Amino acid sequence: MTDTTTSSVTAPRVISRILVANRGEIARRVFTTARRLGIETVAVHSDADAGLPFVAEADQAVRLPGNTPAETYLRADLVIEAARKTGADAIHPGYGFLSENADFARQVIEAGIAWIGPAPESIVSMGSKIESKKLMEAAGVPVLADLGTTATEADLPLLVKASAGGGGRGMRIVRDLSALSKEVELASAEAASAFGDGTVFVEPYVEHGRHVEVQVVGDHDGTVAVFGERDCSIQRRHQKVIEEAPAPGLSEETRAALHEAARNAAAAIDYVGAGTVEFLVDASDPTRFWFLEMNTRLQVEHPVSEAIFGVDLVEAQIAVAEGRPLGHFAEAASAQPHGHAVEVRLYAEDPAADWQPQSGTLGAFEIPGVIAEFANPTGGAGLGGLRLDTGFVSGSEVGTHYDAMLAKVIVHAATREQALRQLAGALAKAKLHGLTTNRDLLVEVLRHPVFMAGDVSTDFFETQELVTRTSHVDETLVERSAFAATVALMEAAREVRTVQRGIPVGWRNIVSAPQVTEFTLDGSEEPVRVEWYGGRGGYTGDSGTVLSASSTSVTLEHDGVAVTYAVAIDAADLAAPVVHVDSPAGYVELTKVPRFVDPSEQVATGSLLAPMPGSVISVAVEEGQQVTAGQTVLVMEAMKMQHTIAAPTDGVVASISVKPGSQVGAGDVLAVVEGDEEGAQA
Repeated sequence: MTDTTTSSVTAPRVISRILVANRGEIARRVFTTARRLGIETVAVHSDADAGLPFVAEADQAVRLPGNTPAETYLRADLVIEAARKTGADAIHPGYGFLSENADFARQVIEAGIAWIGPAPESIVSMGSKIESKKLMEAAGVPVLADLGTTATEADLPLLVKASAGGGGRGMRIVRDLSALSKEVELASAEAASAFGDGTVFVEPYVEHGRHVEVQVVGDHDGTVAVFGERDCSIQRRHQKVIEEAPAPGLSEETRAALHEAARNAAAAIDYVGAGTVEFLVDASDPTRFWFLEMNTRLQVEHPVSEAIFGVDLVEAQIAVAEGRPLGHFAEAASAQPHGHAVEVRLYAEDPAADWQPQSGTLGAFEIPGVIAEFANPTGGAGLGGLRLDTGFVSGSEVGTHYDAMLAKVIVHAATREQALRQLAGALAKAKLHGLTTNRDLLVEVLRHPVFMAGDVSTDFFETQELVTRTSHVDETLVERSAFAATVALMEAAREVRTVQRGIPVGWRNIVSAPQVTEFTLDGSEEPVRVEWYGGRGGYTGDSGTVLSASSTSVTLEHDGVAVTYAVAIDAADLAAPVVHVDSPAGYVELTKVPRFVDPSEQVATGSLLAPMPGSVISVAVEEGQQVTAGQTVLVMEAMKMQHTIAAPTDGVVASISVKPGSQVGAGDVLAVVEGDEEGAQA
């Protein structure tokens, strides 16, 4: 039997109240299983998260004063004190934050609280990618060579990688050997900022690789159950976007070899609990694979493994933390996976603007066809259907302090083809108002012929032409959506007017010219102009015939084809309301141009605007300083990536509106640089 003297559990126990040391979607996910098992729940939350659903859903909630992770979710002392105050006898760390912090795990155990995770020693063993590779090599698991001091031109391309942490932070691809030292320096600085550890290493970069990971769960008896593999190759900036299980296109021999390597990796460190062993697979020759790292926690993409094996991995975590053997979970793992599951990560970000994160109010958040939330849905023939895991609902505020992921949307179907089609269809019909999201990109990838054929690799976004990665605007969709928006606005005005109700909207005695309504559209400099006529015969315009109209729905006919546009008017600003238009052709958000503009609201020439919400890391200049075009003015951090804001022209820094540590929203004025000519005139 495996020695478990250092484990969090020395004898079977019954957990009665779980505190989740996390937020949003993963907190709600753990709460769902806990409620089903009859276990009480405790939430901890920052000030920024006070209004989110996970706080209200918990039986008890404890405020962690502040907003930033360092003030709140990374404060181990506050989390353990919250457990004491609420009588929680177990802590589930979720993923991220303190989930792979061995010191936190030790503190939890020393406090007499059950730790729903692996032993601290296991976390330490796999916490350093450098040391873990040595352990895996000794256990017979294939690893890539460390080329830190021996790299030559023949080894190019290279990958610089942070030893601690993950998620693509502290990672750089090097194609020129002379740039290696500089990239190591940059990766080290980014790793130190993200993880508090600037250690990096260098290994060969597999140009056309696949990211395949294996789900394992170990118990105190030394049993390691393997719940198949997942393919997570569709990534941007080394962060996963789409995951699926089983991994497509692998031979049974390769699957078996991956599973065995993962089992050996877990056994080598006496692993207890849920974990994931990640591998790099050569897409050109899938029989070749190498160990990347082991995540000693539950993964974001665990639902696809749950779906094909019909299990609840959080329940398995709780059972192991109580000291129970895996039992029926191990039996389920030994069965053949059933059907195919695909998960997408829906982000508040703009793919056409270099993935800039978005913040604001999520006006509408509706995905059709969802059968269950946070648990395997029950569908026909034992297949699930659509599952939604999210930390938000319509009306939720999406802030700048945390990751921009809005939800995970998961589908389970009989075949991969059906899963892709069903998931793409649900996303295409979803109502997502108020924030720019990567929804259209996800739909395009799910329907992309290369992806549908199973030709997946981590360089997918670099090798494939994608419309939604550009600033492409479907002019026909915009024109017809704008016409529908105009009609809906006129109907809204008609519905509330108290006089002259019998006069048709837009009616004139003498028609000399069309009525004109203009909208602004993100990503377009020119306003969208709608010319239309109104009268006893209804509305007419170049974008189609109006068959029916209300303030919420407009049906247009064009070339004999009728299409209904769902319209939602956000009239928070009566002079310039935002209009959301959904149709089978896509979603368009328009802002009506007011008739009169307040000059005080105009942005000064030379203003440097925040391209995304985030925080200011450093300011490199002073007011009155002379700068040249391209010179760094300040550095921002968003989604744990650093972004340089540079002077657009030669000139003088007229003003600086921020300082290091300032939180800013997209479009906020950071500084003003007056060009040489402007400065001379001033």
